[in-house]
Amino acid sequence: MAEDTRTRLLMTAMTLFAEKGYDATSIADILRAANANSGSLYHFFPTKQDLLVEVLRLYRDGIYPMLLMPAWDGVSDPIEKVFALLAHYRGHLVNSDCFYGCPIGNLALEIHEPDPPVRELIAVNFDGWVAAIEQCYREAGPRLPVDIDRHALAVFTLTTMEGGVMQARAHRKLDAFDQSVAMLRDYIARLEVKTGETT
Repeated sequence: MAEDTRTRLLMTAMTLFAEKGYDATSIADILRAANANSGSLYHFFPTKQDLLVEVLRLYRDGIYPMLLMPAWDGVSDPIEKVFALLAHYRGHLVNSDCFYGCPIGNLALEIHEPDPPVRELIAVNFDGWVAAIEQCYREAGPRLPVDIDRHALAVFTLTTMEGGVMQARAHRKLDAFDQSVAMLRDYIARLEVKTGETT
């Protein structure tokens, strides 16, 4: 029962932080939405930041089941996995009328000078995303030039996604997101053509 309460508080906080932002979400909001009392919350999470840290750990540990697995269902080609993941984010934008924001990206922008545990976990979450995409580029093997920095390409992909999401939210339309993804696809296609010309 206690673990159920902890999980409910954690999942509620995750949802509210994503929807409203960390600062705009009050402890009262979390208690009301989780149907819990303050004693239960403070038993598990002495401070709001402790709750945030656990939310970030949940994102870190859940990258595959919560994000990658749904996006990659039925997709086997490693390059197409990259674009399937980007399409997954696009779907969130479409379903939210462009109000959706990447939860980790939102927190990175919202929390100024975060304490080291928070900053480090935000960075670790970005690192996990980059590592998954880097693996896709590695699995593409000789389709990409041997001298291309696959880690840097994955970082570039993350930056494309985050920037596209932010601009879609600002303009309340998908143009910037779609243009960014199209340019990334064009760049990768050119890399593949270049590889084909040199083999």
